[in-house]
Amino acid sequence: MKIAIVTDSTCYLPKEELEKYNITVVPIPVIIDGKTYQEDVDISTEEFYDKLRVSKELPSTSQPSLGQMVELYTKLGDEGYDAVISIHLASTISGFVNTLSTAVADMVTNTRVIPYDSQITVLLMGNLVLHAAKMAQEGYELDEILDSLDALRATMDEVFIVNDLKNLVKGGRLSNASAVIGSMLNIKPLLTFDNNSHAIVAYDKVRSIKKAYSKAAEAFKKAKKEANFKYKLIVIHANDPEEAKKWSDDLHKQFPEEKIEISYFGPVIGTHLGEKAIALAWIKDTEN
Repeated sequence: MKIAIVTDSTCYLPKEELEKYNITVVPIPVIIDGKTYQEDVDISTEEFYDKLRVSKELPSTSQPSLGQMVELYTKLGDEGYDAVISIHLASTISGFVNTLSTAVADMVTNTRVIPYDSQITVLLMGNLVLHAAKMAQEGYELDEILDSLDALRATMDEVFIVNDLKNLVKGGRLSNASAVIGSMLNIKPLLTFDNNSHAIVAYDKVRSIKKAYSKAAEAFKKAKKEANFKYKLIVIHANDPEEAKKWSDDLHKQFPEEKIEISYFGPVIGTHLGEKAIALAWIKDTEN
């Protein structure tokens, strides 16, 4: 069975891995001051944060068109793919994967389209995409890949530290905003994806970035203690590579056995989290 892997631009995978494993990426539109850009096509991450600082209004995001998706899936069917696993950002922060499930999949007649909710985004989703693509290349059956994706997805967790909640609150993407809104100045809100609802929730707040880092590390330490496998750690930053490197170095000292990567929040996710946001994420290390 020939299986194609499709994802969206919030996976933030390196181009060489996308090419090596034949992964198709659909760009997510970002709207800044009334102008629409396609993430990682006609606006880079660096350009986005430059525009974000001077934008008159809070940026927003949109969904790729239904016609674009039908055309893509049909093209893959014409190329001989029997099925397409289309892995996308969490349905709790974008309606895209639900749109694919309800409106698009049945419109494609020459291949089977399976929209898959990653329940997350950024490089955590990228790891799911890469895992599925490797399995597809190795000739695994569709159900085997989907079952393996479910198992890997269950190992993910993360802690986000943000400086500005405006856009998350405005877009309704922070489900318990009252947990941090209205609190005193200089509070660092810690957010995560709830394990049951998969919505972004505020679960703690501290007075300094140092304490925020400590809370994130404690959360990982708890997960590590309960797991019977090795994790991969990912430090993710919103245009703050120096701070990400500094935190990564500190985490290396705390968790010398874990592989630690540094990644970034691109335009779409940066739209909601704002510049200088940073996160610690973890997922099972499938190479170990």
